[in-house]
Amino acid sequence: MKKAATLFAAVASLVVMGAVSQTGSVPAAQGSKSQAGAPTFYRDVLPILQDKCQSCHRSGEAAPMPLVTYEQVRPWAGKIAAAVDMKMMPPWFADPRYGRFSNDPSLSAEQIKTIGAWADAGAPAGNMIDAPAPPKWSEGWNIPQPDVVVKMPKPVPIPAHGEVEYTYEIVPTHFAEDKWVQMVEVRPSSPAHVHHAVVYIRPPDSPWLRHAPVGEAFRASMLSDPEERRQAHETTSDLLLVYAPGSAPDRWTDGMAKFVPGGSDLVFQMHYTTNGEAASDETSVGLVFAKSPPKQRVVTLQLNNHALMIPPGADDFRVEVQGTLPNDATLLSLFPHMHLRGKRFEYDIVHDNGSVEPLLRVNYHFHWQLSYRLAEPRELKAGTKLRAVAWYDNSKNNPHNPDPDKLVTWGDQTSQEMMVGFFDVAIPAGMDKWQFFLQRKRN
Repeated sequence: MKKAATLFAAVASLVVMGAVSQTGSVPAAQGSKSQAGAPTFYRDVLPILQDKCQSCHRSGEAAPMPLVTYEQVRPWAGKIAAAVDMKMMPPWFADPRYGRFSNDPSLSAEQIKTIGAWADAGAPAGNMIDAPAPPKWSEGWNIPQPDVVVKMPKPVPIPAHGEVEYTYEIVPTHFAEDKWVQMVEVRPSSPAHVHHAVVYIRPPDSPWLRHAPVGEAFRASMLSDPEERRQAHETTSDLLLVYAPGSAPDRWTDGMAKFVPGGSDLVFQMHYTTNGEAASDETSVGLVFAKSPPKQRVVTLQLNNHALMIPPGADDFRVEVQGTLPNDATLLSLFPHMHLRGKRFEYDIVHDNGSVEPLLRVNYHFHWQLSYRLAEPRELKAGTKLRAVAWYDNSKNNPHNPDPDKLVTWGDQTSQEMMVGFFDVAIPAGMDKWQFFLQRKRN
């Protein structure tokens, strides 16, 4: 998440270099007086910050500075105005022409205008009596205080340099009964080193990685059984949550939740990256249980293309994959994943007549990998064809490209590539993922 936070810092540097006329700090005399009719912090700006910014811009969270009090915000007034005017903050990368999403943090034109006018007027404080009530945040979490926190029992050492093989830790939940999880959040202790984390649900009857150690870190190469080494990278287990830089917790509406059978283990798959500083990580996952059994079960599915081969120097290389839903389902959210050469990503419905209906188009940003939650869940019938399309920039013009002269194939490391279109669907609560794929409804 520190990686994600650097985007704001980059914007701030750009402003200082002269992209806009405002300076980063405001003289003291200007802060106490406002131009007639100008917006003020407490009345006009603070409500915007509370609603759109403080989930990250508060103490202990990902952003490089808190934006909670007037004293914290005032020195950044000009830079904040520049960032929102350029629509670099809040981060959002969906093409507005396609789809509406409930977690879109984008500011309205009026909100952008308000912040700009406030900065231009000298960032006046206004009257504290106009301030809205502060949000109630759970300490250390962006979800309500979890009912249960499952933590990796042993810290994982991370070297200062080099590539790190995927690391796994299997952690028993000790749940004596089945649980329905309505909210879930992953919290790495060293987010600057976490490329991604996937938390899998391993039911008590699952044979997956049964000979692997429990309660301590291991890597696939450490397993003696060749089949289990392969299994470490391929599983049909349900996903509890996928975490990547910039991603947010999952929150499902009443009547929907993820299912964790009693006696299950959580399997943490951690992809660590190095940044010149050695560290250790002990990731936790917080769970908030549903108040009553839901009517629908949420499962995470994916479209992926392992056969991608991106030629050297290609600046707009297209990769596609399609799949057909075997049963009715309600589409809830979309979460594209690529690596450093990722450029754009699109989800579509391909109708029987050949027409294509875009659901989401994203200008991909590796350091802000977001989930896009449909404002109105979409009912999809059995037989619906879903398509994911990704574009890659393997040219020298891509500043993040590790090697533009390389033929790039699928791989775990960021120097390689992935093409994964995760998507969440709701299905009947009594149906598991196997039943969803093996039973097709007949008219």
